[in-house]
Amino acid sequence: MSGFLIFISGLVIGSFLNLCIYRLPRRESIIHNPSHCPACGRKLRIWDLAPLFSYLFLRGRCRYCGIEIGSRYPVVELLTGLLFLITFLSKDLNILLLKDLILYSLLIIIIFIDLEHQIIPNRLVGLFFAWSFLWQIFLPELTWRDALGGTVLGGGVLLAIALVSKGGMGGGDVKLMAAAGLYLGTSMTALALFAGFLAGALTGIILILLRLKTRKDYIPFGPFLALGIILASLWGEEIIRSYLKISGLE
Repeated sequence: MSGFLIFISGLVIGSFLNLCIYRLPRRESIIHNPSHCPACGRKLRIWDLAPLFSYLFLRGRCRYCGIEIGSRYPVVELLTGLLFLITFLSKDLNILLLKDLILYSLLIIIIFIDLEHQIIPNRLVGLFFAWSFLWQIFLPELTWRDALGGTVLGGGVLLAIALVSKGGMGGGDVKLMAAAGLYLGTSMTALALFAGFLAGALTGIILILLRLKTRKDYIPFGPFLALGIILASLWGEEIIRSYLKISGLE
């Protein structure tokens, strides 16, 4: 399978992820209701749903009522396509590629729901746990000790922060990293946490310096944790190996 087909597959999956991002927080079915414009209610045709290209062709507006379509739609589709392509180029074409691609799709849904609604739905975290657990049973890459250690580390660190800060860390973040720990194992969970905290801190500083946010403004942390999980999953071993080499510990 070529990288081009993987990229196109990512665009198509990204279109479905957009539907999930819109409907799940509203408790709408993602299966039974056909795609429609949320403003005028008109059922969308196949050519209206062509990933990325329909947005460009329609110039970001609904074909039927002319309402502006949010930029999130092409962003999610393009992001999914690129992430699928990067994963394909970084890893061998085997069953484990499917494992990561589905996880990353789930994380993209979590990222954009948290950005828009400041929540991480329990059903998505439950799917994350189930997906990690199934692979750990049938095709494990980790020992159970390592997987459970990652769960304790990921959930425990954020739970401690939540208790000490009295609400400074959301319960969804705690459960997300507990699920990630089962997927990543102890060392990669530590890396994901470090990357998430670093990305969150740098983003917060930049937003404050640009006066787009103040110190009291809430910034969802889930997207940064998801970024850390993806980085650790994709390049965690290379990052740790490079760090050990640079620091002279290898």
